[in-house]
Amino acid sequence: MNARDIRGTRRVATVAAVDNSLYAAAPKIYPQSVHGTFRRIKWALLVVTLGIYYFLPFLRFDRGPNEPDQAVLVDLAHRRFYFFFIEIWPQEVYYFTGLLILAALILFLMNAVAGRVWCGYLCPQTVWTDLFRAVERLIEGDRRERIHNDALPLTAERLARKALKHFVWLMIAWWTGGAWVLYFADAPTLVRELATFQAPAIAYISIGILTFTTYALAGHMREQVCIYMCPWPRIQAALTDENALNVTYRYDRGEPRTSLKKAEVLRATGGRAGDCVDCGQCAAVCPMGVDIRRGAGLDCIQCGLCIDACDTVMNKIGRPPRLIAYDTDVNIKRRLAGLGNVYRLLRTRTVLYTVLIAVIGAIMLTSLATRNNLGVAVMHDRNPLYLQLADGSIRNAYMVRILNHTTATSSYVLKVKPFTPANVTAIGTGKSKDGWPKVEIGPDQTYELRVLVTLPASASSVASRDITFQIINKTSSQIATARDHFLTR
Repeated sequence: MNARDIRGTRRVATVAAVDNSLYAAAPKIYPQSVHGTFRRIKWALLVVTLGIYYFLPFLRFDRGPNEPDQAVLVDLAHRRFYFFFIEIWPQEVYYFTGLLILAALILFLMNAVAGRVWCGYLCPQTVWTDLFRAVERLIEGDRRERIHNDALPLTAERLARKALKHFVWLMIAWWTGGAWVLYFADAPTLVRELATFQAPAIAYISIGILTFTTYALAGHMREQVCIYMCPWPRIQAALTDENALNVTYRYDRGEPRTSLKKAEVLRATGGRAGDCVDCGQCAAVCPMGVDIRRGAGLDCIQCGLCIDACDTVMNKIGRPPRLIAYDTDVNIKRRLAGLGNVYRLLRTRTVLYTVLIAVIGAIMLTSLATRNNLGVAVMHDRNPLYLQLADGSIRNAYMVRILNHTTATSSYVLKVKPFTPANVTAIGTGKSKDGWPKVEIGPDQTYELRVLVTLPASASSVASRDITFQIINKTSSQIATARDHFLTR
């Protein structure tokens, strides 16, 4: 076997090895910068969303004495969540459930109206990746320069640029992680503690984890997160329909595609030429490396940058814009049939989502607006359920938990209906003027009270009955009630 045969054998073996491989390395994407309407929208949303995320912990809100003044705070130590004037207690976790349901329905509605708007404009992965790409472009140049430089051996200048890029990325990632922990403590205080290395270890660990994940996801993994890690592209495909607006290549107008010169010749001789000049700008600006002319597949996040790129080309060659646009499958079929465009915003799914959002939102708002600053929960003793004393009287025991949601110490009276004060004893408390048990509870505290309800021996012949525990705030006259049972057999 001569040298040529050996090289040929090695080449065949290499090709066979590649063909049998189950792994295909993702090609590096070099999205080109673009200007236009959708790019400006994305910049505006990036500034607004990141501005809210980074600076919201420093916003103050006066809730009165003994209350934190941070507008948005997750107070794990005291098990509270504060959002401006709203304070959520652990037992009110159903509000978070309601918010999650609302968020899911809003996402469904957005998808039914305009496809993957969330993915293209608002998803944290999209926003931070956009920011990291902007830094990369600023330091290492635009698409062509980076492709050219990456094909050359590494020089000292390029090494310095790459080092600067990664340093800035790490600073953004660190700031991202740092902003996150500020939602869990008083922000100015925690910043001071972090700077002087007096903050809790968990704060430094959390910042380190979030710095790493932000740097890895937005700086290196980028589109791979959307394609392989995120479940939403697969879910949304089942939630869309042919009336949903999606970024669409209008092939009814763009085909047959050809070069600009050939298109002019064809039109001059009465031939048909599409508006697409096959310049490839729509694919060059795509952060996902998608050629929208092949259809909006799983990879397309519907960011609209290809619309800006195509409009720029159309303006230069004197053709109408929006060869790529937000459009529906229905309209393409209608235009091919010689009919005009229609858009059905009111469809069964959009109406259903809107109604559900309105109903759930109204329930949550009503619940928040009418909720009491006073709460009570009752637990009946299980073993035994009732007790017959030596004199024949019947006694039931209960654990009563009273919740004072106010910011001041308050005095409360406990009544148990339909009994009289003589039937009710609360261990370790005083009595009100009319003989009912009374207790003082500090601000933002709960108080557990053991209550004994006793009926005379004659009650043993009476059937078990429903009873009501009533807690009355002596200052505000607010009342909270809880129902239970008095058992006699």
